[in-house]
Amino acid sequence: MTATLPPVSDAALSEDLAAAALAMARRFHAGATLWVAAPDWPSHAHHVAVEFVHPVIVGTRALPAFVLAEADRAAQARVLTQAGDLLCVIARADDPVARDLLLRAPAWGLTTVWIGSGVRPEPGAADHVLWLDTDDPAAPLAGGYVRLYHLLWELTHVCFEHPGLLEPEPPTAEGTCITCSDEGRLGEVVTPPLGPGEAARVRAGLGSEEVDVTLVGEVAIGDLLLVHAGFALARVGSPS
Repeated sequence: MTATLPPVSDAALSEDLAAAALAMARRFHAGATLWVAAPDWPSHAHHVAVEFVHPVIVGTRALPAFVLAEADRAAQARVLTQAGDLLCVIARADDPVARDLLLRAPAWGLTTVWIGSGVRPEPGAADHVLWLDTDDPAAPLAGGYVRLYHLLWELTHVCFEHPGLLEPEPPTAEGTCITCSDEGRLGEVVTPPLGPGEAARVRAGLGSEEVDVTLVGEVAIGDLLLVHAGFALARVGSPS
């Protein structure tokens, strides 16, 4: 479900764009690839990919970008993405394909950007939300989305002009267990246990690891789990 939130001002949207562009520039600087999905408007996904591959000025960087266009976009992303990559989704807040991709993205180690309009998604649904606060059903095709991702593309290149901005900020201790120094993380099952008492292998952000699934019972490939200190503590449901 989504929450109806107060409209975001133009100033706030500008701040959101600047933050998203900086995050993307840092990820590209570290070797990321951008993956784009727009389930209802595939032309937008292709447009974004073309923009980022196309240098903003002759002699500047062409940035790697590809479209997720298979019927099962989650399966495609699962195989193609690597930890540290970027995922841009262009969709409304109730799109089940988009929400499933964004839910799984932390387990794949992806930084996420969500472009859309209408009722805003709940806080935390993506790392960066670039939203047009209009209920006009024609908004996705009226130029507003194109303006947003053009600005995102141009601002990302502006960040490259300031190399001092490209180094990532140091990690903080927020969200870390004070007892065992291990944070609760989202993990996606890659290999279920081979037998009783065996561990499952999950993909959890920066790589894969083995976890004890005793507390959650039988698991299957693609299941999402909350992982902490080598144990699966709970299942995480799909938004669809």
